Amino acid sequence: MTRLDVAPPASEGPIDCDGPRALIVEAREVPLGGVRGMEVHRTLPHRALPMVGAWCFLDRFGPQNTLMRVEPHPHIGLQTVTWPIIGEVRHRDAVGSDVVVRPGALNLMTSGAGIAHSEYSVGEGPIPLDALQLWVALPEARRHGEPAFERHEHLPVLDLGEGADAVVVMGALGEVVSPATVHTPIVGAELRLPAGATVRVPLRPEWEYALYGMTGIAEVETGADAVNADAARRPGTPAEPGSTASVDHTRLIYLGRGRDHVELRTDEGARVFLLGGEPFEADIVMWWNFVGRSHDEIVEAREAWEAQAPRFGTVIDHGPERIPAPPLPAVRLTPRRRRG
Repeated sequence: MTRLDVAPPASEGPIDCDGPRALIVEAREVPLGGVRGMEVHRTLPHRALPMVGAWCFLDRFGPQNTLMRVEPHPHIGLQTVTWPIIGEVRHRDAVGSDVVVRPGALNLMTSGAGIAHSEYSVGEGPIPLDALQLWVALPEARRHGEPAFERHEHLPVLDLGEGADAVVVMGALGEVVSPATVHTPIVGAELRLPAGATVRVPLRPEWEYALYGMTGIAEVETGADAVNADAARRPGTPAEPGSTASVDHTRLIYLGRGRDHVELRTDEGARVFLLGGEPFEADIVMWWNFVGRSHDEIVEAREAWEAQAPRFGTVIDHGPERIPAPPLPAVRLTPRRRRG
């Protein structure tokens, strides 16, 4: 629901993803179209890290007291994964969904070729609100299909030992598989660690992974020196010494590929979101609320939204209110490429 920058020049482009890494992506505050007075922080996409598997976007709105009013707006080429931490949000969309999003329940919207939806906090005044919203890029075989929405209130849990566990939100972790519909090999899981726990989380060496802190602080055994993504492209930038890194709500740690596990420990207790998957099949072009493959696709989708074309449908119980598309940049949009 916010404008995305044009892809960076190749000289400032993404890191390779051909082995283990310890890249720290600091969260940055961003404006969110259609919302006033909300605090929103983004870790994906980043110039050094456009994707993790098919995961191409990670925003966090909160924790804060706020009135959320996101009017109808469009999406193409992606799935939205809404994972609340605190508070309730009403979701309405063009396939007739009208549900209240609550902590512990997964709300998954698949745009296909086009969908519109709105998001309102529950009530007429500010409420405590904190949630993750992630996007999963759709592969070629599904991105031109019909839109859909699904809700899962009972998600499977993987026991990690020492009182810790993992709620498998999307995809598969170990032998535990979420009931949510996925179209590429991925995982999204909330790791819940009690105070004093040290746990080993199983990974697939052929996939890439990242960790994002939700609450508390966890120490991650990275096996590599940690490098800040904002400094990684500057010659001579020193790495942080040691083979561990801290993960909290201010950062995402990209682990790269080639690992069969990752070890985490916490003194006071922590909740950490694990995202990962098989490296995505294609380079993508992201702009505003759209995930495509070319500049022309984005232009076509924008023009259709502005013309109120049937492609995006009509959001249930809404009138003419909608978020207009921002102007396109004066240059052609280019793919956010990954090397390695």
